[in-house]
Amino acid sequence: MTAREALKTYFGYDNFRPLQEEIVQSVLDGRDTLALMPTGGGKSLCFQVPTMVMNGLCLVITPLIALMKDQVENLRKRDIRAAAIYTGMSYEEQKTALDNCQWGPYHFLYVSPERLESEEFRERLARLPICLIAVDEAHCISQWGYDFRPSYLKIAEIRDLVDGEARLPILALTATATPEVVDDIQERLAFREKNVLRKSFLRSNLSYVVRQTNKKADEIVHILSKVPGSAIVYVRNRQRAQELAAYLNAKGLSADFYHAGLNSKERSIKQEAWKKFKDERESQAIRVIVATNAFGMGIDKSDVRVVIHHDLPDTIEAYFQEAGRAGRDEQKAFAVLLYDPTTDKVKARKRVADNYPPKEFICDVYHKTCDFLGVGAGSGQGHTFMLPIHDLCRIMHLPILQTYSALHLLSQAGYIDFQEEQEIHPRVKIRITHQEIADYGLGEMQLKVLDLLMRKYTGIFTDLQYIHFDSLSNELSYKQLHELLVSLAQRNILTYIPRSIENTFYFVQDRQADIFLPISIYEKHQQQYIEKLKAMVEYADNQQYCRSQLLLSYFGEDNADTCGTCDICRARAKQTNT
Repeated sequence: MTAREALKTYFGYDNFRPLQEEIVQSVLDGRDTLALMPTGGGKSLCFQVPTMVMNGLCLVITPLIALMKDQVENLRKRDIRAAAIYTGMSYEEQKTALDNCQWGPYHFLYVSPERLESEEFRERLARLPICLIAVDEAHCISQWGYDFRPSYLKIAEIRDLVDGEARLPILALTATATPEVVDDIQERLAFREKNVLRKSFLRSNLSYVVRQTNKKADEIVHILSKVPGSAIVYVRNRQRAQELAAYLNAKGLSADFYHAGLNSKERSIKQEAWKKFKDERESQAIRVIVATNAFGMGIDKSDVRVVIHHDLPDTIEAYFQEAGRAGRDEQKAFAVLLYDPTTDKVKARKRVADNYPPKEFICDVYHKTCDFLGVGAGSGQGHTFMLPIHDLCRIMHLPILQTYSALHLLSQAGYIDFQEEQEIHPRVKIRITHQEIADYGLGEMQLKVLDLLMRKYTGIFTDLQYIHFDSLSNELSYKQLHELLVSLAQRNILTYIPRSIENTFYFVQDRQADIFLPISIYEKHQQQYIEKLKAMVEYADNQQYCRSQLLLSYFGEDNADTCGTCDICRARAKQTNT
């Protein structure tokens, strides 16, 4: 089967988008490939099509659980077998997914980069019929990328583990990468030869605008009154997301908020209401989503007409990716940055101090967290704890923002693995024997739930098992299942720990007496952060150069024409015509 035949047979398309066919052919030729494609460029087909031609298993590494679930569901709708392994799945569910991929025929296995650190997973991986490794959000592997994640560094080791005589190819994909990051990605993934295929980051339908204002909420209302259609407003914190959404609703605009503190069901409901919006006549749909940067990745909505940034992003990369969620249907759209030169510059300087607190403070956070968790010197390795940050900071008298930053820096240095606000699925353990169940005089629905649990989770009598309400029953709602489990727990028939959102703290090594943060983790990253933030401020301050040209130049495209549609180009044209 050829690539074009696979594209038509499995995905229903007659033709590839620009650059897709070249990327697919590069993979089929067995070449390591780095694909640079802007948001909405169709990256997923670049590994899905060659996998169907090669007829093996593609290992897809992505940090986005929502994207995993969406793509697995979409593949299954096309009768393509796919599986995903992510935080919160029970041991049995993970084992079943790996068994299916080993004995198949399965074509796709989606995992998070953190999964690559599990020795048990690595052992199973060596037995899978992998034909391709696809690395999504590949900029995360680079120390110089804007979203570095240490677990991505394990990918090269995984390649050695599964790479046989066939020398399977690796495909790295990202929507944002500077020339420095492009080189770093290829080096860290151990490319056999440099091979970069790129699509211009030019978005000719997207008009970039910077509005200087100290009344940002009112300016958002004004913009939304002038630009019809679906919108995203990005903010930096959850409280502002909730307050601004309420303000927009009070002004007659249909708005909702979104942030990482919501559970998956709440996030899904808000996403679907926003995705359904077509025009103002739809009473149940949401026109404006006010969100932190937790929103957007993997969400397929092409008709967003405007993306507004209420606050200055940390980097050009983050801004470009978020702004690029507007106009993916190639129709006219706007990316608007609201900027108050005085206050935003002060806030930018404070961010540096918040993100890179003194080393002495970081060491203090480490030891106070260990004390808070009750972990003594020389112990802890391999153990995971739920870490309530607000309780930690209150009891240990620590500032919250700097504490979060300290924990992330300790993660990068390899002492711990700190993950913010992971959704922890409900856990259940049945406390009585199978024979004793009949003695309790249980109702029909209680017996049904117990039967479902026993059939679905074989180890539920001996250990707490992660359970998934969606897979238990199509007849019972989440609320009904929760209430039934609570009633059973009240009678001591089972232990039930409801779903929660938690920070997880994993000891990579035993508690150390001394903490050392190398220059590559602290000083170099701090300087890089300062330089990237400076570039973002310079973009906002710019009153002379075409904004599209500035953005393209940042990503290594130095010969772009002026766009003619940004606020600078339009102001220049207006002056010329007067």
